[in-house]
Amino acid sequence: MIRYAPILFLAAAGLCVALQSGCMRTPVAATATPDPWALDEKAIRDSEAAWMKAFATKMPERAAAFYADDADSMLPDTPLMTGRQAIIAGMKPELGDPNFSLVFAPAKVEIAKSGDIAYSQGRFQYTTTDPRTKKRVGQAGNYVEVYKKQADGSWKVEEDIATEETPLKPIKSAK
Repeated sequence: MIRYAPILFLAAAGLCVALQSGCMRTPVAATATPDPWALDEKAIRDSEAAWMKAFATKMPERAAAFYADDADSMLPDTPLMTGRQAIIAGMKPELGDPNFSLVFAPAKVEIAKSGDIAYSQGRFQYTTTDPRTKKRVGQAGNYVEVYKKQADGSWKVEEDIATEETPLKPIKSAK
């Protein structure tokens, strides 16, 4: 046993040096790579939250910034609007209405496997002034937004489609 003591001592010393120098580090857990579809879904949900805030400013150019240049907007009781400029023109009367408000949120967001097309689906509540009665009216419904990923990685609305679940009806004033 004494004959092997110097060898054991040298092996133990070598092991200590290796541990201190980092040659035998403990394995580090691999860093999880973020799921690109989850990131895109979050980007679309965040975009729709920002879009709703843009509508609240009642500035058509701000609200229309979320549309692609060649987007289509198909809304209840409204002619088809094609192109961002037509959408801005169509928004001006509505956003100029003192009773205008729009609340919406996606219940579902799906990203295509290709990663360049997506859609959101949700509910909306809309308030405006009835042009005939001049009274405040509201409407609720459902929507689908079709998104296309842009060259810069952002998402823009290509197709804006809404259907009314309830027709415009008078809203009782809060007193």
